[in-house]
Amino acid sequence: MNNRRSFFRKSAALGMGAFGINSLFNQLHAGQFLEAEQLWNPASESNEEYWSVIQDAYTASKSEIIILNNGGVSPSPTVVQEALDKYNKAAAQGPSYYMWRIMDKGREPLRQRLAKLAGTDAEEIAINRNATEALNTIIFGLPLEKGDEIIGTLQDYPNMVQAWKQRQMRDGLVYKQLSFDFPIENDEQIVKAYADAITPRTKIIHVTHIINWVGQIMPVKKIAQMAHAKGIEVVCDGAHTFGLLDYKIPDLECDYFGTSLHKFLSAPVGSGMMWIKKDKIEKIWPLLCNSEPKSGNIRKFETLGTRSFPIEQAIGEAINFQEGIGSKRKQDRIHYLKKYWAEKAAQIPGVKIHTSLKPEFSCAIAGVSIEGMKPEELDGKLMKDYQIHTVGINWENIHCVRVTPHVYTKTTDLDKLVGAIEKIAKKA
Repeated sequence: MNNRRSFFRKSAALGMGAFGINSLFNQLHAGQFLEAEQLWNPASESNEEYWSVIQDAYTASKSEIIILNNGGVSPSPTVVQEALDKYNKAAAQGPSYYMWRIMDKGREPLRQRLAKLAGTDAEEIAINRNATEALNTIIFGLPLEKGDEIIGTLQDYPNMVQAWKQRQMRDGLVYKQLSFDFPIENDEQIVKAYADAITPRTKIIHVTHIINWVGQIMPVKKIAQMAHAKGIEVVCDGAHTFGLLDYKIPDLECDYFGTSLHKFLSAPVGSGMMWIKKDKIEKIWPLLCNSEPKSGNIRKFETLGTRSFPIEQAIGEAINFQEGIGSKRKQDRIHYLKKYWAEKAAQIPGVKIHTSLKPEFSCAIAGVSIEGMKPEELDGKLMKDYQIHTVGINWENIHCVRVTPHVYTKTTDLDKLVGAIEKIAKKA
């Protein structure tokens, strides 16, 4: 009898997931975050005492290496790691029961919470594995015909570029790619470039919200307003903005949106989200099979077969963590960290910053280069000699090292980065 009661208590706890009173976030961090709030000083730009509490909530803050490639994938805070471990251990006791009959019931509450964070209707949100899956679903699902034109850029993410090129090869679409020399601190210049490329056959504009190579924030809303005035739909790649910038998806006025949740939201690796405006769901074909592919039910995009239910459910604790900080506060902090190191590095002879330092044009990501040194050489030296992990970028007209801090990044680590760049630049 006791075992039976324990079984049902365990099942109920798993079913409540991250959104019950006994969430792991409430157990591990609610008290700490309340205490940290007393340290917050609205007049301070840095608030290091407050942020030290947030830093301690990440095991990555104690890593043997300084992790500054959060634009690739971000570490999860301890609470998300423990949630994933809890769900994995439960699933291992009986996958076909705990996954499909218990954890699967957690998808609808998760959809509701993601929708709240995104500022959308829950019936417009599909949960999947990453931005590539979300955006490829949209790209391959759009009912386009031979001769229809799509406008993107050379600086868009490779998986999206390749998806549009495949549709061009398969369906005879016309895929145009603009090219920009970033940084650009003029939204109208960017909007005009898209507008000038439009013809009567243009059906779609594909825009990357934050250019992943150098962190340029693109004026999605202004592009969408221009496009809609001409009867053109907009696909937005929000991989690097969701969980970083303080916005709601409808603010962008796009028609389709995809993101990865394992970047700045710090959800488990292999988690993503797709948003489609409700009146457009019906016309988009699912990338994988569904019994009702032409329905207007957003869930038609979630027939992925067997997948990681533990990963899905651990997303909830990442949302709790995000809301515990606040999106605006998080955005301001990460921009502060980017500006903190980049302004100092820009003063070093031979060093160039490839990203605007104004908050309306960039946030977390910044590119840096040293005259006479290839990006991969600088990246290699930072890691080998200073245990600083970045990433060298050589893509189209962009050649630099990408540096991306996160909320767990310490200013002392960024001081080490600047010191390392200075020493390397002197020897270059």
